[in-house]
Amino acid sequence: MERWTTRPLKEKVGFFHSSPFVWEDCTCGHLEGVNKCCKAKWLKHYYQKPCKVYNNWKMTLADSKLDIVHPNFLFPSRLNGFESEGAYSVMVAASELERKTGKKVIRLEIGQPSEPTPKHIVEAACKSLQAGETGYTLPLGLRSLREEIAKHITETRGVTVLPEEVVVGPGAKPGLFFTALSILHPGEEVIYPDPGFPTYKAMAIIAEAKPVPVPMRADGKSFDMQALENAIGSKTKMLILNSPNNPTGGVMPTEDILHIADLAKQHNFYVVADEIYSRLVYTDEKPPSIFSLPDMKERTILIDGFSKAYSMTGFRLGWAIMPEFLTRKMEPLLVHAVGCTPPFVQAAGLAALRGSQESVQEMAKEYEKRRDVVVKELNSIPGVWCPVPEGAFYAFPDVSSFGMSSKQIANILLEKGMVAVLPGTDFGANGEGRIRISYVAPMDMLKEGLKRIRETLATLPTTNNHSNGTN
Repeated sequence: MERWTTRPLKEKVGFFHSSPFVWEDCTCGHLEGVNKCCKAKWLKHYYQKPCKVYNNWKMTLADSKLDIVHPNFLFPSRLNGFESEGAYSVMVAASELERKTGKKVIRLEIGQPSEPTPKHIVEAACKSLQAGETGYTLPLGLRSLREEIAKHITETRGVTVLPEEVVVGPGAKPGLFFTALSILHPGEEVIYPDPGFPTYKAMAIIAEAKPVPVPMRADGKSFDMQALENAIGSKTKMLILNSPNNPTGGVMPTEDILHIADLAKQHNFYVVADEIYSRLVYTDEKPPSIFSLPDMKERTILIDGFSKAYSMTGFRLGWAIMPEFLTRKMEPLLVHAVGCTPPFVQAAGLAALRGSQESVQEMAKEYEKRRDVVVKELNSIPGVWCPVPEGAFYAFPDVSSFGMSSKQIANILLEKGMVAVLPGTDFGANGEGRIRISYVAPMDMLKEGLKRIRETLATLPTTNNHSNGTN
């Protein structure tokens, strides 16, 4: 899938097509009646000829969608609404812009920590490789790593966890997807935060369940609790709780966590607690994990991993904690989908948990400093309001005063300001009017990015003002 718009482009880039495919859907920016014209012209030019519509309208990466499919091909209905993560699309667009212009884009779109993976973790992976540990491993993970994870969760969550309740996978996403496949029946409902991590909707769709987005509070800390209660029904089977939250950086208050636990017991649904940012909380008092509350262990699937806390995004290593009867069903899913997690990657995970945690603490302190700079600068820009995120490493400022969609703002910042951010709607419809800024970049890069955002937004008219923290 590629995105196009009718905005003028300084450099014409020819587009060629050499396969017997046709456009299933072709929407071109904001021009009425272009759809049929596009398709008609394209069908005349799909044998290794430039697309006249592309050249006539000088399209560039942006708002509308073009889907290429083979004639008479029909995607299965379970893929309806199934989309990729916006972060990867923007990452590709930013890279392409750098290639075309020869200029550097400030990358604030993706949660890739700038700090290197701690040395002792890298050394452990290298040592494992040099020892020849490159073969298959047990599908659920090495026993030694599962034992260490169980020990870690027992100590940090205050609830006894056995190795048999631990599932290790290549990243945290298998824990999310395979949990959905193990628990959900077709037509059952999955409640998740909106705005929220795009995988939540995707995992419900693949399990043929019904995604039920529930709006977040304006400060991004928690669900709108009244809306949450209204969303719960007889078909509710799962609720996804993500605190600290991506994209808002909000940390859910203790009273809301307690209330959700009561609702789960009252209505008999499972809670998937995505706690991948649990080590990155900047408040003095850290709210409890819902996994730690009385009678919640048996109905909670805890998701966590190494990517964020240890700067190990490329290692692809995560875990899930769940009742043992579910781990037995997870095993064949892992076998058929991924086989196993590489042993040298698991050796790195062991080193991360067993070694010094000083780097994690230092990283959290540094992110807090960057957060303070980002929030202060954003709130000083006319027309922008940014609540203070209490965790993770994202800011989610409100830019609705400029009278444009989140996607339009993100496109302008990329194309004119050469700074990549994500539109809030990449995280759900309730993200409209917001953009997500990742503040894991080095401080000098952050400051340059914020400068470009200020200068670019200064060229846009505003309909009202969010300065001084008003919404």
